[in-house]
Amino acid sequence: MLIFLAAFTCMTSCIKDEAANKECDIIGARVVGDEYAQYFSEQSKMSITDITSTESTISFELRPLASLPNQLPVAFDLTPGATIEPANGSMQDFTNGPVTYTVTSEDGEWHRIYKVEFKEPVLPSFTFSFENVDISEKTTAGNQYNIFYEKHPTTGERLNIWASGNEGASMIFTYKGPEVFPTHSTEQGYKNKGVCLTTIYAGDMGKAFKRPIAAGSLFLGKFDINKVLTDALKATRFGIPINRVPLKVTGYYKYKPGAEFTDKDMKIVSGRTDEASIYAVLYKNKDSQGNDYYIYGAEVADLDNMLSNPQIIRVARVSTLPPTDEWSRFEMLFDGKEVDAQIAKNKGYNLALVFSSSKSGAQFEGAIGSTLYVDEVEVLFEKEEEK
Repeated sequence: MLIFLAAFTCMTSCIKDEAANKECDIIGARVVGDEYAQYFSEQSKMSITDITSTESTISFELRPLASLPNQLPVAFDLTPGATIEPANGSMQDFTNGPVTYTVTSEDGEWHRIYKVEFKEPVLPSFTFSFENVDISEKTTAGNQYNIFYEKHPTTGERLNIWASGNEGASMIFTYKGPEVFPTHSTEQGYKNKGVCLTTIYAGDMGKAFKRPIAAGSLFLGKFDINKVLTDALKATRFGIPINRVPLKVTGYYKYKPGAEFTDKDMKIVSGRTDEASIYAVLYKNKDSQGNDYYIYGAEVADLDNMLSNPQIIRVARVSTLPPTDEWSRFEMLFDGKEVDAQIAKNKGYNLALVFSSSKSGAQFEGAIGSTLYVDEVEVLFEKEEEK
């Protein structure tokens, strides 16, 4: 009995004296909440497992061109007894770059610093060949029009980054098939398919609203159908978030202006010839109060004065697009203010890229029949080491 008590006392003493854990590692991380799945190409990318003890940066891969919400909850699996600050699973703002976490071992003696970030797959450039085209569902008037989209070069995911005025055009007159809408696909591109943009008559309803023409247009951004009749110039919301600094845009075009240039009252403007328009704008997507900011059709009417807007950083444009029946190369360089590399890295800038068959189409001025073809467009960016 005495031997048993002695052995029990020794065992108890050993348990009490066992040292607290000195490990302070993150071994797993995950975004908590199904509502955040929309920011990832697949749900499995919401968690990272088997994080090694040598890693100090934990990177979640976002859906391409996704814009994060201001707050996200990330939960961590830690080595036994370890604690983490900020609190495990707490809401944090990752939109301004990585968030730093400190893990402390159970014995309080050891610490490890981790940075947690959310990154989209990096693309060397944006190349647009306009091969990916859908046909919309039939509207109540029986209309169908083309919708352009892109595919991510590595994941194959559909990227709905292009918009046009086709949806608005389908509301106010009947065209039926895609080929008679202002913006549609053509099989006769510079290489395979391309885009055809044509300025057309907007019908009696358009004329009654002093919007007698509809210029063919295609742009990176969104089209807001709810503003077509109430505030048409704000129906076109230009720009998508990017995380690099654009240098120039190149591509190929053909152009033929219509016969008679008319104003918004459909009066012929003698001596004026219609012009096509190709331009790009880099602008800050948050205002000074931190609110989301966008540019609209009305704000890019005068490219010469755009840089007076503190939100707009750089503008690139093709100064002239001479009429030509042959595919011709264009190139435009970005010029303007200094770019903040950190803002760019955190997708604090939007890139707008716009094509229009009538330069003044946003003011409903132009020539019916003006036709612009565009294909094989590429946006080139600064290299990381050049920033």
